[in-house]
Amino acid sequence: MTSPTFDPDRYRWREVVGEPGGSYKVHHEYTILGHDLDAGTLDMIVRWSGDGGHCPIHRHTATTTVLVLEGEQHLWDVLPDGSRGEHRVRRAGDYALTVAEALPHLERGGESGGLVFFGSHSSNGLLYDILDDDGNVVVNVTMQSLLADFEANEQ
Repeated sequence: MTSPTFDPDRYRWREVVGEPGGSYKVHHEYTILGHDLDAGTLDMIVRWSGDGGHCPIHRHTATTTVLVLEGEQHLWDVLPDGSRGEHRVRRAGDYALTVAEALPHLERGGESGGLVFFGSHSSNGLLYDILDDDGNVVVNVTMQSLLADFEANEQ
């Protein structure tokens, strides 16, 4: 028996590109699979190509289920002094549970990219904080703001 595979072409994707000249390249796409704001849940998938693009430095403020669907997810914690912690790699099939208030981190796909499911659970709607290179919070991302960004940037 063959198992079904995930078909990313079935979904609409929102591309995120950072400003050139930063200390790391920001480039990825995401799609929102579903949400229930009253229950405080949001499910999404992030997709990285193999171009070395990252998500911005961020810190989860919601408990988040992580499942690598394809490729790899590379992660580095950003320590309070700004240095990078140990490099971790999650591969297709790997699962993790990120608890609220974890260390800020950088993440990207592997050489061939990555496709990762994130299921967030938040009692107040806050998903994660985006931080600058100095560790300052520059954006509080909520379920509502992420949904608005996704809907405002239809492709």
